[in-house]
Amino acid sequence: MTFSIVTRSPDGRTWGVAVASKFLSVGAFVPAASPSAGALATQADVNLTYRPRGLALLADGTGADESVRRLVDADPRGSHRQLGVVDRLGEAAAHTGSDCIGWAGHRTEHGLSVQGNCLVGAEVVDAMVASWHGSASLPHLSDRLVAALRAGDRAGGDARGRQSAAVLVVRDKGGFMEMSDVVADLRVDDHPSPTDELDRLLRLHHLYLERPDDSDLIPIDPVLRAECDRLATQCGHRTLEEWVGTNNYEMRMVEDRIDHAVVDLLRGQARARPPS
Repeated sequence: MTFSIVTRSPDGRTWGVAVASKFLSVGAFVPAASPSAGALATQADVNLTYRPRGLALLADGTGADESVRRLVDADPRGSHRQLGVVDRLGEAAAHTGSDCIGWAGHRTEHGLSVQGNCLVGAEVVDAMVASWHGSASLPHLSDRLVAALRAGDRAGGDARGRQSAAVLVVRDKGGFMEMSDVVADLRVDDHPSPTDELDRLLRLHHLYLERPDDSDLIPIDPVLRAECDRLATQCGHRTLEEWVGTNNYEMRMVEDRIDHAVVDLLRGQARARPPS
């Protein structure tokens, strides 16, 4: 009773899953991904063992088709399950059991598996696939995943309504401060507009937890340094660095450069607190 998208980035370095459902905390049940294996979504009459077993098969080099076959064939309730898989090579495979609640179905192509059950119709899956193909210019895989999820939601989504949504993205050492493989792991567990809320959280995630592109960085020259220290003092801090640390913008400073968007945020805060 869920719709999801599983994919690999075009460069073959990143895998991700996004999912939405009229179900509490769907992100705790459906997605699984590892940069050493691939990614999958298990749903409908969800079988949580598909996550560790599926990733183990993929990590051992078993392809998407064979992984799906092995998981479903070993499951006495396989006709009630739905599963989408993308392996390390980008090959995709899916299963929609004959006993899944309608509308239920999937579409796969290289690097992409989109699936759903208990949906208003096939137009949900079609809208997600179309969004994926139309979003190549977006800067992050997570942006494309959430855009596809929102497209499916606008097309009608889960026939029962809305409750939760999630996105999971992994890349080797692609996480916070390059200390983990988890690029993004965001969940909206109970919300009237979960895909919209997930999009809002993702934008905050980019700001707080990801390094900026070089094109977004500007040098902290003496003029900018003097301005930023003055504005930081106006906001109750001794220096720019103290203001940055207090507001959790450390990822937006790289040596002697800073994200221009963070400078704009500082200026905005200072305008809201005129000098005493």
